[in-house]
Amino acid sequence: QVQLVESGGGLVQAGGSLRLSCAASGRTISSYAMGWFRQAPGKEREFVAGINWNGGRTDYGASVKGRFTISRDNAKKTVNLQMNSLRPEDTAVYYCAGRPSSRLAVTTPEYAYWGQGTQVTVSS
Repeated sequence: QVQLVESGGGLVQAGGSLRLSCAASGRTISSYAMGWFRQAPGKEREFVAGINWNGGRTDYGASVKGRFTISRDNAKKTVNLQMNSLRPEDTAVYYCAGRPSSRLAVTTPEYAYWGQGTQVTVSS
């Protein structure tokens, strides 16, 4: 089993930055693909960013491409999401997710492990 805990959320003004972190415990995640998803009130959970097992490949949702950057440190068992140029529409609960596969994925059913989420609120 893998436990994931997100941190770094908060309130920020539009145009600002936040850095989310996901700490893993339990089994090692060094061979797992990891991802970030978000869910706004009344909306479905959507893909934000994904990274393969060694960080050699990343993918982003269209609405965040060029503004967000996902990275990982397998030695520290952490996955980070650097969010720049934040917009009010980025407001959501952000979830870290892991899947026992080396290949990244972009849909929620492909991920087996989920954190509890961290709230990000961007004010205009």
